[in-house]
Amino acid sequence: MSGRWQSALARFLERSHALAPQDVAALVEETARHLGLDSATVLLADVQQERLVPLPGRSAVVNPEEQEIDGSVAGRAYRTVTPQVSPHAPGVAHVPLLDGITRLGVLRVTADRLTPEPLEAATRLAAVVAVVVVSKSAFSDEYARTVRTRRMTTAAEMVWAFLPPQTIGTEQVTSTAVVEPAYEVGGDAFDHGLDDGHLHLTVVDAMGHDLAAGLSSAVALAGGRATRRTAGTLTDITDRIDADLDQWLPGRLLTGIFARLDLTSGQLSWINAGHPPPLLIRANHVVADALAPPGELPLGLGPGYRATRTVHQAQLEPGDRILIHTDGVTEARSRTGERYGEQQLTDLVTRSLAADEPAPEALRRLIRAVLDHHLDPLDDDATILLAEWHPTRAVPCENGLRPA
Repeated sequence: MSGRWQSALARFLERSHALAPQDVAALVEETARHLGLDSATVLLADVQQERLVPLPGRSAVVNPEEQEIDGSVAGRAYRTVTPQVSPHAPGVAHVPLLDGITRLGVLRVTADRLTPEPLEAATRLAAVVAVVVVSKSAFSDEYARTVRTRRMTTAAEMVWAFLPPQTIGTEQVTSTAVVEPAYEVGGDAFDHGLDDGHLHLTVVDAMGHDLAAGLSSAVALAGGRATRRTAGTLTDITDRIDADLDQWLPGRLLTGIFARLDLTSGQLSWINAGHPPPLLIRANHVVADALAPPGELPLGLGPGYRATRTVHQAQLEPGDRILIHTDGVTEARSRTGERYGEQQLTDLVTRSLAADEPAPEALRRLIRAVLDHHLDPLDDDATILLAEWHPTRAVPCENGLRPA
């Protein structure tokens, strides 16, 4: 990287520390000019990943209009996570804006000639802009207002406050999730986290669709995290959630999948507390009943119903994907009463993955299909989590080592 680029990006980061959120747009524009670009504007994905919305703030240029994620060049950059030069405007490009591997939106840049050098400058600028946007969004309502199209319920606000980034990953694993109805979600929630060579996965569905349901799912996520952070087992997690629900929210039931994946061996362990079983996708096909031992009782039934939970285990192969969903996905009904069903769910996700779509994009398309099928607002929350194990090195197996 040239000295000019290093200086411009270092100055951007230095000035961003004490910058008000509404001043970020102007700083992005100024830094773009120092990098040899004519302009640069941040477009953030809205909560439901339907459109890309300009970052608000004081800028020297007129912000572009919102862009649909489906059907625009900007949207294609977001969907494919690759830079896109507009075929109708050769001096305009869109570069993905990523927090790790989580898609935030795109950076729209203009230049007289978009040769490899200005495109590389735009990519480097996008990387530092993403860091600043994420840090500012943690303590400002500015960006939250930008990516919302309507008012969010109190229950949904609470659930979203507890949720982790929608996509996380490393060279060994990727996990991504979607939740709908985004502005009225109540009882559904998910969690995923990386710790000491393991991926932890949680999907819960609390009884009801109200504030108490949101509290139940929040308690489940908090209890699970607190237990994991003291080296607790999967059984310890479900025992703690059971006890917390009984003490603080008696009578509120909750189903869930609580799983842990060993990233070295590919060993998957999970507990099914009254939830739809996970699905194993191998070579773009669902392996029938691979992860479908009978589910046990939901959590929250009280001390009289507590029993030792069964920890199921399965050996994954490199490239295997685990799909966990709540019943709101398969039970979404059309106006004629037709259920979306597990078959449509698996058909669409396997087709998307076979087309080499990134996992976050496959899930975005899937949840849009569920919403289109239902037409009216969902009657129940719908959550989908997709995790893929893709180790980069040979891993142990019964007969020695197998290549990743």
